[in-house]
Amino acid sequence: MLYQISKAAKYYGAETVFEDCNFEIRGTEKIAIVGRNGCGKTTFLRCMCGEENFDRGTISRQNGITIGYLAQKVLEHDERTVEEELMTIYARVFELQERMHVLEEQMADSVDEKVLGQYARLQEEFEAAGGYSWESEMKTVFTRFGFDLSDLNRKIGEFSGGQKTRIAFVRLLLSKPDILLLDEPTNHLDLTAIEWLEGYVKNYPKAVVVVSHDRMFLDRVADCVVDMEYGKMKRYSGSYSSFTVQKENDLERLQQAYERQQKDIQRLQALIEKFRYKKNKAAFAQSKIKYLERMDRIEVEKADTKTFHAKFTPAVKGGERVLDVDRLKIGYDRELCEVSLEMHRGNRIGIIGSNGTGKSTFVKTLMGLVPPLSGTFLYGHQIEPGYFDQQLAQFSSGKTVLEELWDENPELDRTAVRSVLGQFLFSADDVFKTVDVLSGGEKVRLSLAKLLLKHSNLLILDEPTNHLDIPGKEALEEALKGFTGSILFVSHDRYFINQLADRLLILDDNSAEFFEGTYQEYSDRRKEQENAAKTPQTAEAPKAPKRNLSPEGRRRRLAAIEKTITEKENRLEECRQLRFEPEYYEDYTKLNDLEAEIAELDEEIAALMDEWEELSEG
Repeated sequence: MLYQISKAAKYYGAETVFEDCNFEIRGTEKIAIVGRNGCGKTTFLRCMCGEENFDRGTISRQNGITIGYLAQKVLEHDERTVEEELMTIYARVFELQERMHVLEEQMADSVDEKVLGQYARLQEEFEAAGGYSWESEMKTVFTRFGFDLSDLNRKIGEFSGGQKTRIAFVRLLLSKPDILLLDEPTNHLDLTAIEWLEGYVKNYPKAVVVVSHDRMFLDRVADCVVDMEYGKMKRYSGSYSSFTVQKENDLERLQQAYERQQKDIQRLQALIEKFRYKKNKAAFAQSKIKYLERMDRIEVEKADTKTFHAKFTPAVKGGERVLDVDRLKIGYDRELCEVSLEMHRGNRIGIIGSNGTGKSTFVKTLMGLVPPLSGTFLYGHQIEPGYFDQQLAQFSSGKTVLEELWDENPELDRTAVRSVLGQFLFSADDVFKTVDVLSGGEKVRLSLAKLLLKHSNLLILDEPTNHLDIPGKEALEEALKGFTGSILFVSHDRYFINQLADRLLILDDNSAEFFEGTYQEYSDRRKEQENAAKTPQTAEAPKAPKRNLSPEGRRRRLAAIEKTITEKENRLEECRQLRFEPEYYEDYTKLNDLEAEIAELDEEIAALMDEWEELSEG
């Protein structure tokens, strides 16, 4: 067992954050901790890494294990260059290298068996520490987080807060602790970086504990899920999707068992009441009373299913043609890209792309908040856009929640305003909280309530799922799926994009591409293109007619085919065996890719066998 804690508890004053939690890490497990905002997930990680302390609990851990966590105060040496900061990770590598140089100088003068043995041991340790690969690994990880190699020479103090966080993340990954703790690792990353991080975490050679609301990331990374609810923890094996099914089934089975037991209790209590005062049946009644006292009563676990329920409805239907964008160049001091598209009623267009490519700038331009550099855009007849801004959603105000919504909708009475707030989980005294004390997720819900009351027929949304937990995201998905108008939205949440978008606008490197289809279809097409690019175009010579081959040419071609068939058959057998590996059968995306490769290999082998047979007959 790498790490284990029994009966962990944490209190803040009279408030219980979590209590009697049991948690363990075995080997190189990839564990996801899931639960609602505020349930204690981040506090648990902070206690694990020592930034806070458990108030109660017994911790067992292997000697010498290191735990890495992305702390709030991420980097302290602003005067260092990024390269100098990252190279501090490799102090052990440089120490070994220096000792090897000393031994090399000794060996240059004379050969000593003892020195040779020391050098061999140092060389093994140097290689294990990444001595031959540290530089390429450092540069690879650094650029995958959206930096240029020239940024390595910049001082840390020159970067923004978000960039410093990403640099600290790079440093954490490169330090390779025995237990890697990740708290919302996909925040502030674009889709390309998130997909790379998935592969990195999945193949990380040590243990990982991750807290995230990114459902697709969890599905592709986690092989174990710990559900944190009402201050308790429950462990489930398998992916995130598997966990959601298991949890639902567990609750259903428990409810059924509880109902059966309640019927038994009622039946026994009726028998007791019927016979307890009858002389010849009193002993029987007493035995049943004792039986009930000894009964292990089933308690129905509470499931926190509370979430908001909203219905966005347009006031007017609007024209069939919703939006025309014609060679619209967007940007501030420079052009980011040029966009052209047509949007029709009912379309749901997701805007995706790397950070800095102009996604938010595009929607701000459509809302008149940023002037276009050139080109035009035109809304259709009776099209009334409603806008959600990820930054404006985190506003501050001394008003109460009730006042904030009512002041923008003075035509409504108090009951109507409170009814709308109730849909977004603001009930009872919650409506008298001031906006300043609301959490990020609560502010998003209040902004969505404002948007709902506009009754727009075109929703333009910029990162609407930021600050929402998984139940909140699912509730928003359901609300938007039922919307009869049109939606244009920016998001980094691939699961949300795939659930909602039927078209995509992809902004990247001063270009804009329009794709008719879902995110999954776009992702599949991109993988096909990448695989095609990786496949050598001249790997297999075109099949030549028999009559054009000389006897020697036919012999060489037969030998080449036999060699290729053997290689492909070996690879086919490897792929078939991979079907039984958890990495594949617990990840539907990888399994689909594997099945596609198996089918392709089967076809290639069959074609080669046909050619071999034809040439052999000649």
